[in-house]
Amino acid sequence: MDTGHDVPDPTAGAGPETGELAGRVSGPVLLPGDEAYDGERTGYQTFGVHRPALVVGATCAEDVRAAVEFAAARDLPVAVQATGHSPAQTAEGGLLITTRRMTDVRIDPAARTARFAAGVTSRQLIEAAAPHGLAPLNGSAPGVGAVSYMLGGGLGLMARRHGYAADHIRAIDAVTADGRLRRVTADSEPDLFWALRGGRGSLGVVTALEVDLFPVERLYGGGLYFDGGLAEQVVNGYLRWTATVPDEMTSSIALVPLPDVPALPPPLRGRYVVHVRVAYLGDAATGERLVEPLRALGPALADSVRELPYAESGTIHNDPVQPAPYIGTNAMTRDLGEDTVKTVLELTGPGAPVTCIVEIRHLGGALAQPPAVPNAVGNRDAAYMLAVLNRVTPDDLEATRAAHARLIAALEPVTTGRSLNFLYGENATADQVRMAYDPKDYLRLTEIKAVYDPANLFRLTHNIPPINVQSIR
Repeated sequence: MDTGHDVPDPTAGAGPETGELAGRVSGPVLLPGDEAYDGERTGYQTFGVHRPALVVGATCAEDVRAAVEFAAARDLPVAVQATGHSPAQTAEGGLLITTRRMTDVRIDPAARTARFAAGVTSRQLIEAAAPHGLAPLNGSAPGVGAVSYMLGGGLGLMARRHGYAADHIRAIDAVTADGRLRRVTADSEPDLFWALRGGRGSLGVVTALEVDLFPVERLYGGGLYFDGGLAEQVVNGYLRWTATVPDEMTSSIALVPLPDVPALPPPLRGRYVVHVRVAYLGDAATGERLVEPLRALGPALADSVRELPYAESGTIHNDPVQPAPYIGTNAMTRDLGEDTVKTVLELTGPGAPVTCIVEIRHLGGALAQPPAVPNAVGNRDAAYMLAVLNRVTPDDLEATRAAHARLIAALEPVTTGRSLNFLYGENATADQVRMAYDPKDYLRLTEIKAVYDPANLFRLTHNIPPINVQSIR
C-alpha cells in the first residue's frame, strides 16, 4: 500500500526519451498508467510501494547498464528491486530497475561455488546446489533475493560456523554510476570489492555474484513452540543456553502473536507464542543432546526439531510467504540480561499498548571473526541481534512507530549498532545506516562512494552518501 502522504509527480524526469531507452533494453520499460506498472513496482513489502517515473524490467546485465546510463544522463536517482523484502528509501520519481527476470544459476561442484544473477532467490540457489551435496549461506526465508541479502551481510542458518554470507563472496559483477559493467574482485578493484560486500546497493547495481558453497546435505534443526505465558522463563533459559553451545549451532528465539487462521496448527492458532529455532551442523544424536535443555524449559505446544535435508531448511523459521505491509528495525547488542528481557516483554508483549514480533538471534562464533578477505560488514563484536517488526495499517501506524521507538530506546545501554538487512523502509535513515558500520569503515565507505558514485545516483537504498555531498543529500 502507499503511505498516503503527498508525493512528487512520479512522471517527472521521465521525458520523451523513454522510447529511446525501450529500444535499448530487452525487458519492459513502464510508465505510470501502463497496465503492468503496478505489478512491476510492487514487491513483498507493500508498505510504501515505489512510485518511480519509470521502471525497467531488466533481463540481463546489459539492460541494467543501459538503464543506469539513461538515469545518470538525466540525474534520475536509481532504485533496485528483486523480491522487495527489505527495501530502504521509497522511490518517489526516479528510475526503478527490477531484476526478477535475471534468474540464471550455475554451480561448479568441483570448486564448490555458485554464480547467480541478481533476481535469484535463496530457494533457487538452494535447489540448484542440493543435487551436488552443497548448500549456500542463505537466510531463514527462502523467498528472499540472494544478492541483496548477501551484500547486506547475510545472517544465515550456518552463520556461527561459517560467518556472514558476505564473507564468502568471491566475485561481483556490478554496474557503477558511470554506466560501466565491472567484474569486481579482491585483485581487480580491491576498494570497491571491500565496499560492496556490506555496502549493499549504495555503490552500484550488482548483476551477479560468485560465492562459496558448503558440503552440507542435511542438518539437525526445526522449531520449539512454547506458550507465551512462559515467555520470560523460556527467553532467559534460551539466553543461558546460548553460552554453552558450539559454533556449529546457530539459533534464534522469537516472540510472536499468531493469528487465528486455519493455516496454522490448532495448538498455535490465535496464541502469543515463543518460537525457538535451531540449526545444527552435526549428527542428530549430538543435536538431540544439545537441544535437550531447551525442551526442558517447559511443555512445548509443537516440536518440529529433527534431522532434515538442507533443501527443507526454510521450515525451521517458517517465515511468512505472502506479501504484507510492515515496519521494523533492530539493535545489535553486547548482552541481554534478565532485566532487559523483562523490559522487552513489558514493552512488546500482550500487555503492552502494541504487541510486536520480536526476534533475538544468537551471534558470535565465526560472525565475530574477521573474514579472510576483509569487507565492510560491521558490529562483529555483538553477541545478539534483536529485531522488532509489525504489520501495519493506516490506523495503527503511529502507535506501532511509537512502540518500536520505546523498545529501541530501552535497549540503548546495551546496543552496539544496527544490522543493515533488518533496517526496513523509513527506519533506514542516514543515522541508522551509519550505525551498521564501524566508524572508520563508514568513513572509508563514503570515500569510496565519492570515487564511484560522486553524484549519489544510488541514493534510493540504504544510502551511504559520498563524503563530499553528505550535507546536501
